[in-house]
Amino acid sequence: MKTKKAWSIAAACLVATSLMAGSAFAAKPNDNGNADNKAEAAAHSNAAAKEKEPKVESESQDSVTSDTYGNNGKQGYKGLLNALENVKDKPAGPVIADLLLNKYEVMLSAEQKAELEALIEKDKALSAVADILDSQGNVTDAVYVQKDAIRANLKNIDSYKKLGKLYEKLGKKGVKLYVNGEEPAVEVPPFIRDGSTLVPFRAISEALKAEVSWNGDERSVTVTRDDITVKLFIDNATAYVNGKEVTLEVPAAIVEGNTVVPVRFVSEALKAAVEWESETQSVVITEEE
Repeated sequence: MKTKKAWSIAAACLVATSLMAGSAFAAKPNDNGNADNKAEAAAHSNAAAKEKEPKVESESQDSVTSDTYGNNGKQGYKGLLNALENVKDKPAGPVIADLLLNKYEVMLSAEQKAELEALIEKDKALSAVADILDSQGNVTDAVYVQKDAIRANLKNIDSYKKLGKLYEKLGKKGVKLYVNGEEPAVEVPPFIRDGSTLVPFRAISEALKAEVSWNGDERSVTVTRDDITVKLFIDNATAYVNGKEVTLEVPAAIVEGNTVVPVRFVSEALKAAVEWESETQSVVITEEE
């Protein structure tokens, strides 16, 4: 709830700011008139606009944007459309598009709807809101929203980069691990050794819903998923995938009681895709479709 509230407030603030300039120009006074005449003219103008404005079925609850964009607002959906022209390529664009589609869909043409739906791709919209929250100093809220952006599109590597940068602002550094958009709980943080990234074997295997077993006598760990079996030996560069021998660049090891393995080898052996985002040191694992 906290994130949704922060999102709504951020969107309302930015949209209101976008409209303020347009409203100021529209309200430019006549230099020869007096204050009373201006007020009377404004009242007549608003009354006429209200009569011409299409009616929208009212909602049961007001939102933070009701005063500006609600059924009785001065701008209504026309104000949103005008604002969108100025900010469609900026973070506020997807937010305004969402408001238009949710509150004024019946008033939009098929062409307008298509344009708005293209603009409001979910991951981009959420990421844009995260930018707004970050710019306002709400980094923690931005992190939560950016996580939602990742879940909306697991393979958008830029979303992971943005989340990594937000984490760095909160003091969270080092290698970051994501499996299908989630961050597995690990007792030992992932780390880089001899150019390869090692991650806790059990965490990654369980995140991919694979079975893991340990053989203490031969110091080996075996993971099974569907018809794939991967076997590695501690401090040994030789591993096996369905009985076929494979040579590892860096062998599995035990760190603080946890088995760590080369992330790319294990993930790809289990038919998952692996990407490395170097700027924020993020390992991104997604299951291939």
